[in-house]
Amino acid sequence: MASNSTFAPALCRVCAEVCEACAKHCEMFQDAHCQECAKICHQCAEECRKMSA
Repeated sequence: MASNSTFAPALCRVCAEVCEACAKHCEMFQDAHCQECAKICHQCAEECRKMSA
């Protein structure tokens, strides 16, 4: 990102996909820490999508 790499947007899109997959997995469990993880992963995915734009 700092060097304005042409690969940065693609990497951010992949990171968003990974974060969403993690969130979906964590959402399957009712433990508080899993739900918190899912919430944070969704937030991270959103930020990654913003950076990929």
